[in-house]
Amino acid sequence: MPSKSTLKIQHPPKTLRELAQSNMRDAIISGVFEPGQRLVERTLCEQIGVSRSVIREVIRTLEAEGLVELLPQQGPIVATLNWQQAEQIYNIRELLEASAVADCAKKATDDVIAALRSALDRLLKQRAKGDASAVLLDTNQFYAIIFEAAGHQLAWEIVQRLNGRISRLRVLTLSSGSRLQQAPDHLVAICDAIAEHSPDKAAKACITHVREAKSVAAKLLS
Repeated sequence: MPSKSTLKIQHPPKTLRELAQSNMRDAIISGVFEPGQRLVERTLCEQIGVSRSVIREVIRTLEAEGLVELLPQQGPIVATLNWQQAEQIYNIRELLEASAVADCAKKATDDVIAALRSALDRLLKQRAKGDASAVLLDTNQFYAIIFEAAGHQLAWEIVQRLNGRISRLRVLTLSSGSRLQQAPDHLVAICDAIAEHSPDKAAKACITHVREAKSVAAKLLS
């Protein structure tokens, strides 16, 4: 018989709203729903299989994340990407990520380094397949480990609030030219510097990574 300690649900199932929200967020990030595209409630209800009340809640949440815009007399549309906003996001990323990787390099245990290596291994395998979406997921996991190990939980909350827009920019840049090949190599350099417990080297590798992505986005969005 199970003990009392095993009865507790460790991972509660997602609600219908959370599932719908996740599916719509992924569709916007991956480009299934294109920038500027109108989001018609009736159509979304049929596509996702939920009620209008659920769709309205989802749209409100995605609007707060910056993925959806509400236009007067038109209703919700997929938010457009523009360089002015993207530049601010990259500047925020550079500050928060460089600080996090530097502190992670100071504090990283063998378990943290092993977790980073494991995330990188999955990421590199997905790169070999040319799967930008999977690379994106593993990149997010890589950074989650870094921020947690660095003790930068509040900074990670800020990143998470911007994560929808960060992910859209990552998909945009990863789908452009050689970025899918270069970006994971930068993460390898960051990981190696963390493993060497070299804060300055880790921060420098991180800044290079973010600035190169910023340069690609500038060409695409300017």
